[in-house]
Amino acid sequence: MVKKGVDQSDLFGTASAEDGRYIYTVSDITRDIQGILENTFAAVWVEGEISNYRPSASGHYYFSLKDESALLAAVIFKGASRNIKFNFEDGLKVICFGNVEVYPPHGKYQLIVEKIEPKGIGSLQLALEQLKTKLDKEGLFAQEHKRLIPHLPSRVGIVTSLQGAAIKDILKVLDRRFKDLHIIINSVKVQGEGAREEIAQAIEDFNFWNESAAPDERVDVLIVGRGGGSVEDLWAFNEEIVCRAIYNSKIPVISAVGHERDVTLSDLVADLRAATPSVAAEIVIPKKEDLRVRVEELTDDLRRSLFEIAAGYSETVEDLSHRLRVGLDHAVALESGKLAMVAKKLLLLSPLALVQRYEDKISQAARAIIVRMEHVYTLRCAQFAKQIEKLTGLSPLNILARGYSITFLRQTNGIMKDAGLLKPGDVIESRLHKGTVVSTVTEVSCDGRDKV
Repeated sequence: MVKKGVDQSDLFGTASAEDGRYIYTVSDITRDIQGILENTFAAVWVEGEISNYRPSASGHYYFSLKDESALLAAVIFKGASRNIKFNFEDGLKVICFGNVEVYPPHGKYQLIVEKIEPKGIGSLQLALEQLKTKLDKEGLFAQEHKRLIPHLPSRVGIVTSLQGAAIKDILKVLDRRFKDLHIIINSVKVQGEGAREEIAQAIEDFNFWNESAAPDERVDVLIVGRGGGSVEDLWAFNEEIVCRAIYNSKIPVISAVGHERDVTLSDLVADLRAATPSVAAEIVIPKKEDLRVRVEELTDDLRRSLFEIAAGYSETVEDLSHRLRVGLDHAVALESGKLAMVAKKLLLLSPLALVQRYEDKISQAARAIIVRMEHVYTLRCAQFAKQIEKLTGLSPLNILARGYSITFLRQTNGIMKDAGLLKPGDVIESRLHKGTVVSTVTEVSCDGRDKV
């Protein structure tokens, strides 16, 4: 750009003249262009559409701004990117504030962005909508994930700031409704740098405590919140880390952020949303007096119902008792008969009965053996007598009784059947029927012949 009436040598610096021509070095041109651009566009707002977005590992954001006919390189350095709440994406129309800088080694220029906001909507609102869509797709708002708030918690945990008005309202209501309630407070920052981390950590700490605590020392429900304020003041309760801490909590969570008109993502994730911290305190525990009255009413109703039931069913009970007695008697008789039959069967199958039967059989067999033995004995005796009679008839003694005798040679005690075997002087013994005669042979006669 050359202003009218201004000499080029004055505008761009000194250039060498050769044959009436002004000749510049590349560095001269680049330096002069840098001076013009950076002085002219030192603080500008630029509208465009994000294109070729590429975040770096160092935390810088590199992208281009484009419209229908041009493209402008841009960068957001790490220090400025920390303040951006919404997510970058190609096609997003934005308005950027910054300055144009030239990078001489490459001969390129780019917009150094210090602030950026979505066109037509605030950056916080866009960030909120983006995160809400993301968490909704993941099911963090799903109704089936919600847990029931215990009716009479023995311990209530509170995550808020001790310096805020919310804790005073909560404690005031709880003291009025139930003085003896056990309350545990984990004080945290509720806005500004570090608030989201402290809130999420406090929720995790309560859950960690419950994992190791005895059943009667565990926290039953959490109240997480703060008093009213601007969107920026409440923003910690729209942070993803806080939403996920509430979602992952095993302890039921009541969200109590701001006033009734204020709705944060924490309210959507929590198991129950309270319009204000005071309402949360009213929800978490019923009034002790109301409980006492209700218990008395229920006790009266129960007593009355029991009397009515007792009166209405006394006759029925008596009838049932009579039926029960009759039934029991019949059952006893029936079972007694069955028992007798079983006993009889058992008796028949008893080893004692079998032993008795076999003893009888053994006795009968023994008697039969004795009878047969006596019969055999008698028969054998008769046979023996006959044999004796026969033997007696053949006995030499019977022959002697008829006048015969038996002679023995005394020296040999042999029976003498042949007189020729004797000689005079032999001593012989003659056995008679009765008695014995000893003789000395003086003469032997054999077949009428004498032998001397």
